[in-house]
Amino acid sequence: MKKPLQGRRILVTRPAAQAGKLVEMIAAQGGQSLCFPLLDIGPPDDPAPLQQAIARLDDYTIAVFISPNAVDFSVPLILARRRWPATLPAAAIGQSTAAQLAACGILHVIVPATRFDSEALLELPAFQAACVAGKKVMILRGNGGRELLADTLRERGAQVDCVTCYHRSAPVDGAPILSLLRNKQVDALTISSSEGLRNLLALLDTDGCARLRALPVFVPHQRIAEVAAGLGLQRVILTGPADAGIIEGLCEYNWFHHE
Repeated sequence: MKKPLQGRRILVTRPAAQAGKLVEMIAAQGGQSLCFPLLDIGPPDDPAPLQQAIARLDDYTIAVFISPNAVDFSVPLILARRRWPATLPAAAIGQSTAAQLAACGILHVIVPATRFDSEALLELPAFQAACVAGKKVMILRGNGGRELLADTLRERGAQVDCVTCYHRSAPVDGAPILSLLRNKQVDALTISSSEGLRNLLALLDTDGCARLRALPVFVPHQRIAEVAAGLGLQRVILTGPADAGIIEGLCEYNWFHHE
């Protein structure tokens, strides 16, 4: 029986450390993954803020982890110095981050049930003004990024410390992906962040951008879909969240109708 992705070449653009699961899932459905990370992830330029936050961990009422990278680049350092405080709940933007925390032994995790973004987290009871006013909240994140979560919590009376625990940077060499596009060796792309999508377009020339716009682009969040449409991509497919949502969208796509 032919598998849904048989013969399809899918560009996977997640950071290298997080691409493995999606690559395996694509292979299980008969597809071939072409990996080109659109974000390079590494330690922060300055490790001091994280070290200072670890020393003050007991002062916080809640610790928010923005992404799996935030867990990977902070929790091992925390646990090397001390146990996670039993009274400190962790919060995660999405299920992948919550799973990463659980793998580190942090099981008391607040996470949205459906939508996985800052807006959904801010709707939860634990983040309302009655719970956070006058309290200290730590947000563990990469450099830059959205300020909505921190700004809203401050408006609700919280004292918020944003701690950069990893560094994101854009790739500088677009030749590999330009070659794939020009030689028609890509059937679809998966994009997991708006920042990554902007990094991709910055690497492409006019011809590369035109070829990209003709391909189906699978994204797991409404905000990314809106950014993609705004940047001129013509075949944007919104999937369910995380790798499971992306693979479901890929498998359900009507490839033959669009050939």
